[in-house]
Amino acid sequence: MITIIYYYSFLISSYIGGLLIALGIDDYYMIKRMDHEEYRIIGFILLTLLMILFPLTQLVVGRILGFNSEIEFDRYLHEPVRTSVDKNRRLFRLAFGALTAISVLAVAYTMLKTSTVPLFELLKGNTSELAKMRIDASRGISGIDVYIRNIFAIALTPVLSIIAFIYTTQSRALYWKIVFFLLFMSSLVITTYDLAKSPVFFYVIMLLLAGVFTQTLKLNWKKISAFVISGTVLLVIMYVAIQGVTEVESFLSYNSGPIGRIILAQISPFFLHLDTYSHSIALLEMKGLPSFIAGIFDIEQVRTARMVMENVFPENVDKGTGGVLNTIFIGEAFGSFGYVGVIVCIIYVAAVVQLLYIAFLRLPKTPVVIALTVYFTINIPRTLVGGAADFFFNPIWIMMTVVLAGLFILEQYFHVIWTFLMSKVKRKKVKA
Repeated sequence: MITIIYYYSFLISSYIGGLLIALGIDDYYMIKRMDHEEYRIIGFILLTLLMILFPLTQLVVGRILGFNSEIEFDRYLHEPVRTSVDKNRRLFRLAFGALTAISVLAVAYTMLKTSTVPLFELLKGNTSELAKMRIDASRGISGIDVYIRNIFAIALTPVLSIIAFIYTTQSRALYWKIVFFLLFMSSLVITTYDLAKSPVFFYVIMLLLAGVFTQTLKLNWKKISAFVISGTVLLVIMYVAIQGVTEVESFLSYNSGPIGRIILAQISPFFLHLDTYSHSIALLEMKGLPSFIAGIFDIEQVRTARMVMENVFPENVDKGTGGVLNTIFIGEAFGSFGYVGVIVCIIYVAAVVQLLYIAFLRLPKTPVVIALTVYFTINIPRTLVGGAADFFFNPIWIMMTVVLAGLFILEQYFHVIWTFLMSKVKRKKVKA
């Protein structure tokens, strides 16, 4: 988790592009919309502060808790997987089967409620308005349908498939093979239906991590190279099919195509946040907090990334192709509370991430816990380049933790708890 955060979220997705922007050699369309050039340097200084203060905070938290990451991770990696206790197996399978049915139905429901599914339109050859269809697919669902899609389809389905995958590799039972197949296919659909390129890649990485954590996959440079080459080829195919990019220069250029998407597209909005909330829009303060927290103070939440999009690219908003300009989490922190918010948020998020990492390595190594660990290992780095509010209150993370905690109890301790409760009931009857 820590390695992915530092090298993916910070170094590759943020710092390299930030350096190009600071040097003035980015030649990127977003940065050309920035009105005040001094924020090139200010932004890079803040990114450098992030690169130093974030791991320093984690080191301090680890030292306070007596945590040695190298020793504890190595112990966790080589610890055998504890599958469901025999006495709990039937009930656990029933509960897991019910959740599987809910997830698969949620995926189907999402497809039905999406007026135009971009994936299906692409397969039919309708590519003229894919950009608008992608925006409509992500923002065209409202009300309770959003929770059904985000929690039970997008979040829960891939995680359940990880659990089924681990049980399949550990037991080889037909039940788990069938369940894994259903969940795997549903996960592929929900991670590609809106033609977003990253979700399906991250889902594959989740499967690979599950294989590594359970020792069913031994990585070496040959396998890693094969995965990287396969991923690159798939990414090129997706760019050609979805965005119609065919020029070789577009793929090799550092400020366009896949490379530009990785090193500049994610970090450029951070500089726009600095520029916008320093001159065009007042700091949001409490309005920038999660809706649940803002609601306590009777304040309507406002997303900093949406405000920046409306301010910098109003023409895209008018055309219906402008969503939000998400970026590294300190961008949202700045939009809400300025420079003080950036420093406080770095320390807070780093401490939260380190505490979660320590907790996962010290929990029992069961398929459910491994799946939860893999889920956060992938989603925390993705959230770091999406905003800060989710680290204060994230209903999807809370719901996922509650559901998987229930599965964990059924998996390991239900029979013990049930026996204890029944013994208490019998004692009360005897006394009566």
